[in-house]
Amino acid sequence: MDVFQAMTVYVRVVEAGSMTAAALQCEMSTTMVGNHLRALEQRLGVRLLNRTTRRQRLTEFGTAYYQRCLEVLGLVADSERLAEQALDEPIGTLRITAPLTFGTEKLAPALSEFALLCPRVKLDIVLSNGRPDLLEEGIDVAFRLGNTEEPHLIARPLVDYTLTMCASPEYLRRRGTPENPLDLQHHDCLSFAYPAGDDWQSVEKQWRLSGPEGEVSVAVSGPMLINSSAGLHQAARTGMGIVLLPDALVEQDLQDGKLLALMPDYLPPCRPMNLLYAQDRYRLPKLRSFVEFALQKWGKH
Repeated sequence: MDVFQAMTVYVRVVEAGSMTAAALQCEMSTTMVGNHLRALEQRLGVRLLNRTTRRQRLTEFGTAYYQRCLEVLGLVADSERLAEQALDEPIGTLRITAPLTFGTEKLAPALSEFALLCPRVKLDIVLSNGRPDLLEEGIDVAFRLGNTEEPHLIARPLVDYTLTMCASPEYLRRRGTPENPLDLQHHDCLSFAYPAGDDWQSVEKQWRLSGPEGEVSVAVSGPMLINSSAGLHQAARTGMGIVLLPDALVEQDLQDGKLLALMPDYLPPCRPMNLLYAQDRYRLPKLRSFVEFALQKWGKH
């Protein structure tokens, strides 16, 4: 029995609340999780969990042993980090999270270049429009949209995340081209459905544009509200209506003429974007190399 693996499985069972949930996290079968627990209990000669078909409960010894496992596994992890730090060459797994559109359109295409620079770094990419907790989810570095309120993390500013108002040539031939913001009230405006609590949720019904006269807010409506930038993009390309889409997503279509930018004197709002990471992790060569790479690519100079 690999005692460290068995201890890791035990910690996962305690924290996940069941062997089934722990099996998913450990990427092994529930039977294998049970085998690790039984082997650990046999080695110790004492029961760790009282298990029934519906629930599990820690024994008194199991509670104390769980705390000691956290300490031991923490020391093991620290020792491995020391080994990583001793290497000049970046090595190991780097876990990165980024917003879905930016990650798909900008980050993923650039990673082949980073892989050539750091061939011994394995990349684990999580694309999500949520705001995952870096420490809880074991994430090394995050691209984060919007204002950051995480003082325990280092935030490095990147170029703003900008939008373009655009529509397909076919839609504009059919419905005409809006010349000023008020014209949008007579057009089909397709909107992105921002999640509850997002500071841009109002964009679904009110488009704010900055023009020669300052900021103007226009009530818009249309035949579709969707929570996917990719879906919104495809609907715009087929002539369904006018959209506000990230430049990262429509840049090539604008160059190819499949979408046309509208009212260039009236700019949609932009969002700040930052690169986040824990200060004590920056000394790891794999993270430091990626941060330098990302700032060179998208840093706010």
